[in-house]
Amino acid sequence: MKHDRWLPYYLIAPSLLFMGAFFLYPFIQIFAEAFTSSDGDVGLANFTRIYQDFNFWPSLKNTLLLTGVVVPVQLVLAIGMALMVTRMNKGRNSILYIWTIPLGISDLAAGIIWLAILEQFGFLNSFLSAVSVIDAPASWLNYQNAFALFLAVVVAEIWRGTAIVLVILVSGMGLIPKEYDEAGQVFGANYWQRLWKITLPMLRPSIQSALILRTLLALEVFAVVMMLGGSDMPVLMSETFDWQFLYQQTGAAAAYAVLIMLISVVITGCYIKFLNVPKEAR
Repeated sequence: MKHDRWLPYYLIAPSLLFMGAFFLYPFIQIFAEAFTSSDGDVGLANFTRIYQDFNFWPSLKNTLLLTGVVVPVQLVLAIGMALMVTRMNKGRNSILYIWTIPLGISDLAAGIIWLAILEQFGFLNSFLSAVSVIDAPASWLNYQNAFALFLAVVVAEIWRGTAIVLVILVSGMGLIPKEYDEAGQVFGANYWQRLWKITLPMLRPSIQSALILRTLLALEVFAVVMMLGGSDMPVLMSETFDWQFLYQQTGAAAAYAVLIMLISVVITGCYIKFLNVPKEAR
């Protein structure tokens, strides 16, 4: 009986050791480096340095704007796709498999794919030239076409990341008892009324989880932006990379990492507060 009392702690010990070695210790180290200057003084010198850098505000604006556009669009698309899949009787698994193919593609590979499509002599320009829509290949991915560059990153991110939201929502819909929808039909509710009053409220825990996960990943977008935009579209993660490996300023890079973490914590807190998932629904 004495050993049984300690059994749960023995079982979670490997996970705790893993988290401590690969998450907690690096987190403490980065946090300490962010508040320690190159002279060894403790303070906000690293944050002042990145704040005064000319790329700080563009990278912050691009990251927040990209997150604010991509995440809501992905949520709406994923809800529609999940509703479609759950109502299918035949071919459901095949469609779901096709839609989730991007999950098996890395960020870098996704960037390369869309670069091949959208670059000046890529597939899109070749097709538009072949059908006489344009006279000569156009350069979409440069600072002179900032909107087109931003739109290209948005499309690539939506294509790459919608699948993870879809998987979470499909799983959540599978947990909603069919009796609720049937009861709504008995009381005369149409499809849209059942969707707004039954399905979406019951799906709120899954929506919350999907939003948190996808927002965190959107704030950390890097490879797709680097492949399509490079230095023409700075984001927080690309600035972190540059300060660490290009400028060899670990403290400034750590400051960017802490900033990304703080933004993530604030947005996650907002999701938890405003979605307000009841304890019994979690």
